[in-house]
Amino acid sequence: MLISCPDQPGIVAAVSQFLFEHGANIVQSDQYTMDPEGGLFFIRIEFDLPDIEENIERFQRDFTHVANKFQMDWKLNLTSRKKRISIFVSKEDHCLLELLWHWRSGDLDVEIASVISNHPDTQPLVDSFGIPFYHVPVTADTKQEAEEKQLSILGDNVDVIILARYMQIISPSFIQHYADRIINIHHSFLPAFIGGKPYDRAHNRGVKIIGATAHYVTEELDGGPIIEQDVQRVSHRDNVEDLKRIGRQIERSVLAKAVAWHVEDRIIVHNNKTVVFS
Repeated sequence: MLISCPDQPGIVAAVSQFLFEHGANIVQSDQYTMDPEGGLFFIRIEFDLPDIEENIERFQRDFTHVANKFQMDWKLNLTSRKKRISIFVSKEDHCLLELLWHWRSGDLDVEIASVISNHPDTQPLVDSFGIPFYHVPVTADTKQEAEEKQLSILGDNVDVIILARYMQIISPSFIQHYADRIINIHHSFLPAFIGGKPYDRAHNRGVKIIGATAHYVTEELDGGPIIEQDVQRVSHRDNVEDLKRIGRQIERSVLAKAVAWHVEDRIIVHNNKTVVFS
């Protein structure tokens, strides 16, 4: 259960009492307050309730009384229901491979519904994992048609889209279908070097640190809520290709963490920020 609401006394007690009265056992609880005096309060609670799937509608209906009292924005997710993801890629495969390895090892507990690419290069790799691959070419003239085809492939059964170095700008109309459910990996430490060729621009600027950023996609280019970031030191001896090689390692780990946290329901989005219970 993920909850955000105005901070005030009694929130934790009310939720805990409700869960106790419904026979639930709290397994883990994490909370954060922006400001105890008039700020917002965030909490993530994992609990065990054997018959929750059969009685989820009643449970949600009963909890509405608690939620209304504290003006809660809340959602309940069942860990028994694996999230379905679709991975969008272009030509580079390092982020895609990282996700596939995590999935095959069981560390990423999801169903991969599809891999969609604007190039055919990664199809043999995806086929070897037994995952449906779709080649949907995209040009400036065919962007709307391509996105309509992508949406038809996704259908209504995909929970989150991962842009694993998918080098295309997503249109606002597409984003509206998946608000806070499209995760992108950008190959710089945002907000530095927004847009294309960040490694080239980082090299030209002579930076001593490069990084990668996983964030939710919004209409603002590379401006969505940040989920995870990491950096590594570089020097004047590193050329652009060195930066790309070093950066690929950062991109892989940052994206994998962000995707895992999303599918484990560890993230609450508030305005253009995230609270991540990692």
